Amino acid sequence: MPYTEEQVLATLPGIRPILEQIANKWSILILTFLCEQPKRFNALKRRLDGITQKALTESLRRLERNGLVARRVIPVSPVAVEYSITPLGRELQAPFLALYDWAVKHQREIEKAQRSFDSALKLSTSHERKLPPSQSPKK
Repeated sequence: MPYTEEQVLATLPGIRPILEQIANKWSILILTFLCEQPKRFNALKRRLDGITQKALTESLRRLERNGLVARRVIPVSPVAVEYSITPLGRELQAPFLALYDWAVKHQREIEKAQRSFDSALKLSTSHERKLPPSQSPKK
């Protein structure tokens, strides 16, 4: 359902923090992996190449605080912690899948646009450098 600009502005203060937490790159990946099945902390860390232990801990805490992830302590030696997606978090599966499908569908177009932009930027920067000081754009 499309929203008017006024509706977005009216709701923005309340939903901005939620969107920032959900749209975080790690949050999206964590929730996507947990949709498949519950996972232990170290299994998540291995799947999320490049995430630090601190970033994973902070992301999981935010997701748990927002009711999107459940944390369960498994009383084994050593103690293990397992994370699973909650019903509320599972509701994000369809929007995330739609976003993923969109990215797959438009990946080549986006890469082409990026190359075009980067080339134009290089030309622009290169052109500015060649101008005599009297003709250089003022900053």
